[in-house]
Amino acid sequence: MKSNTLLAVIVTVFSFAASAHAELKIGLVLEKSGKDDKSFNQSAYVGLKRAEKELGVTTKTVEAPDNSAYESLQRAFAEKKFDLIIAVGFHQLEAVKKNAERFPDQKFMLIDEDAKEKNVRSAMFEEHEGSYLIGALAAMHSKTGKVGFIGGMDVPLIRRFQLGYEAGVKKINPKAEVFVNYLGVTGDAWNNPPKAKELALDQYGRGADIIFAAAGNSGLGVFDAAEAQKKLAIGVDSDQSWIKPKSILSSMLKRVDESVFDSIKLLKEGKFEAGLIRYGVKTKGVDYAVNEYNAKMITDADKKKLEELRKDIVSGKIKVPDYYLIKK
Repeated sequence: MKSNTLLAVIVTVFSFAASAHAELKIGLVLEKSGKDDKSFNQSAYVGLKRAEKELGVTTKTVEAPDNSAYESLQRAFAEKKFDLIIAVGFHQLEAVKKNAERFPDQKFMLIDEDAKEKNVRSAMFEEHEGSYLIGALAAMHSKTGKVGFIGGMDVPLIRRFQLGYEAGVKKINPKAEVFVNYLGVTGDAWNNPPKAKELALDQYGRGADIIFAAAGNSGLGVFDAAEAQKKLAIGVDSDQSWIKPKSILSSMLKRVDESVFDSIKLLKEGKFEAGLIRYGVKTKGVDYAVNEYNAKMITDADKKKLEELRKDIVSGKIKVPDYYLIKK
């Protein structure tokens, strides 16, 4: 039954007629949480649709029903000779490596891991740097000296968020207490808002007044808890303030949308290159969100301090702990 479902997905995906005027065909393979997760996957989709509008490319998006589908979905794009196949998320690493070897003339882009293949452009983000700034912001706004962190799947990537966040909190308030919980060790951790809400309510009950949710779609549960308790939360990846305007202090932006758009633009200009590209606070590839919803909460003094911290990170004066290095 599972294989039949996957076959149906693939058949449906590729039964479309490309515009006769399109110069390039771009395929996007999203994780199970899909383009409506209001977070990581949605950011990639936004970048793709921007490229479609501004660069005149033809695009097609597929959402994997589970992790076993990545290889087949990528392969289907390659067999249809798409000009670029974009795989979103570290879960797709092995599938990208296999397909990159199987189709050596095919161009791939992998987000959140380094495939190290000659035909793959890998985009990675310095999440620990952006999380450091968000941690500092949380500490500046905490009245209890207690803040929280709720991660999705317990993997090195999210531990990287956590470590940077804790360091930023301690920079502002060395005596602060940081509560930490994870939602699980499987991909389902990204799609469990009820459990995230339960964990958030527990942290708020223990005195936390701000919680950073690095949990994909599960973060919606944290936002619900923040609203119910009249506390604050911090979003991730996309600017999520609009979801609960009065309850979300900011978001740790991970500009997946920009990385997708820029790569497609380079492809159209004939400048696309494989290899590892990193996005950090220097170029605002990771950043904190200031918008119409939180402009009154984040003061000029807050922004001044955060920009000072950014400069110190860029200059090397501040060494943000990196879980990827520590775990080695």
